[in-house]
Amino acid sequence: MKGRKPLRSALVTQGLDRAPHRAFLRATGLDDGDLGKPMIGIVSQHGANTPCSLSLGPQADEARLGVAAAGGNPVPFTTVSVSDGVSMNHKGMRMSLVSRELIADSIEAVMRAHCYDGLVGFAGCDKTLPGVMMAMVRLNCPSAFVYGGAMLPGRWQGGDVTILTTYEAVGTVIAGGMSEADLDALGHACAPTVGSCPGQFTANTMAMVAETLGLALPGSAMLPAVYVERLALARRAGARVTEIAARGGPLPRDLVTRHALENACAAVAATGGSTNAGLHLPAIAHEAGIRFTLDDVAEVFARTPLIGNLQPGGRHLAIDLHRVGGVPVVLKALLDGGYLHGDALALSGRMLREELAAAGAPDGDVVRATREALAPTGGVVVLKGNLAPDGALIKIAGLKSAVHEGPARVFESEEEAFAAVSERRYAAGDVLVIRNEGPRGGPGMREMLGVTALVYGQGMGEKVALITDGRFSGATRGMMVGYVGPEAALGGPIALVKDGDRIRLDGHARTLEWLVEDAEQQRRRAAWKPRAVERLAGVLEKYAKLVGPAHLGAVTHSGAVEWPMETPLEMRPGTVRR
Repeated sequence: MKGRKPLRSALVTQGLDRAPHRAFLRATGLDDGDLGKPMIGIVSQHGANTPCSLSLGPQADEARLGVAAAGGNPVPFTTVSVSDGVSMNHKGMRMSLVSRELIADSIEAVMRAHCYDGLVGFAGCDKTLPGVMMAMVRLNCPSAFVYGGAMLPGRWQGGDVTILTTYEAVGTVIAGGMSEADLDALGHACAPTVGSCPGQFTANTMAMVAETLGLALPGSAMLPAVYVERLALARRAGARVTEIAARGGPLPRDLVTRHALENACAAVAATGGSTNAGLHLPAIAHEAGIRFTLDDVAEVFARTPLIGNLQPGGRHLAIDLHRVGGVPVVLKALLDGGYLHGDALALSGRMLREELAAAGAPDGDVVRATREALAPTGGVVVLKGNLAPDGALIKIAGLKSAVHEGPARVFESEEEAFAAVSERRYAAGDVLVIRNEGPRGGPGMREMLGVTALVYGQGMGEKVALITDGRFSGATRGMMVGYVGPEAALGGPIALVKDGDRIRLDGHARTLEWLVEDAEQQRRRAAWKPRAVERLAGVLEKYAKLVGPAHLGAVTHSGAVEWPMETPLEMRPGTVRR
């Protein structure tokens, strides 16, 4: 843990040559008594473009009160968000993963340019959560992460429903199992409040990651967006960051260690969380200067039992986990079973084992003890083989069988696959292969929830397999393999697959094999040429040139650096003080 350092904001508030800076700050409403206090940035993506972000404004405002009460100057600002729910299943989804980098970069730009002393970061959607966490670790300043919270489930025909229910119902309508009128009624019922999707999809998975890493306050991840306790939580987060800035305490890189990253992987695996964690955890580690690849993720996933009975593979939602004690119950069960490193730090400065001492016991339904696990290994599995030398991800939680072998049906884009699936131009036993959707080839590594939900809604979720170098939503379920690397655009084996080739995946053995003779593979390799790509321009052009492979987190810069602390003029020898 690092001790107290001089306030970085002194660089703009102190010294003879900073008289213009002080004048500018007074124009924001500060007075002279404020200029020696810690300057704490409060960032959110509050806006009306998604229900995930709609709850962030009031919470960020409460953080402002917490900062002020603890003796700091709160400075709210905002950054972008892209709604996966609205951008899904069309080319707009190219912008989703790109937005993770835009968020991290924009927060870095504001924080470094204004020399703020600390950061309270709010996020509510799939890419905003890792984007804010990446910024915190990159900056390595006093920080606290606050999740905006999940929405409450809707009720329809006597049961809980979510946005996933509606996605899958589209396929049911196409298959003739539901009327369009019922689909419309379901669509009106499935998302009744603000907040993120309520299952253990990507947003809730990454909120659990934030709490496990120690970047967030304990018990914060599963608290619903509409619960008033979130306002007090936001105030506590603002106060905690101000305390660390003024008196010292754990910084993000003190918290995000290899042990903490392994703990976060264990939490994801134990709850059948989103496969996207296998992309975001290496990216967060990259910001800390830690090489943590999909291989490292796979090792933890393989040794961690599934103890959380959560959707999409299980039955329960975030609200149910909150009611039985939240993330601390999951972590305590894993710690007691010997699956966590208890020496990782929490935001309080205490070790994780100390932080979890008062956590409750598993209820036996939503969360089980490790000795009564739902499965001996985690709900998310990394596959390797000659079709995915760098690895691929599948969520096996809830699957009746984790083994599939069949002939390939190859599609060059998501649109091609969606059209074929919509028209039922596939058969039980097929392996649907969607390529050219990786980080560089997409570019942007689109999520395939539109296709996977359609397959599942048609009753084919475990009768076919789907393999792609693109991504899946955390809500995806079924025999779906994503993040295949190397991607097609880089000449990975997935680029060489042809219709009719047999492919075998085995979730138990953790293998993904392309059953084509080596000589034929080499012949195709020699004949392969990169696919012609459209002219992009704008942000996608820059992203495609910079983005790295998925198994390393699909990051866009070379890694961690510690910015030197500059000295204000009045603190330099031989200068005149104001």
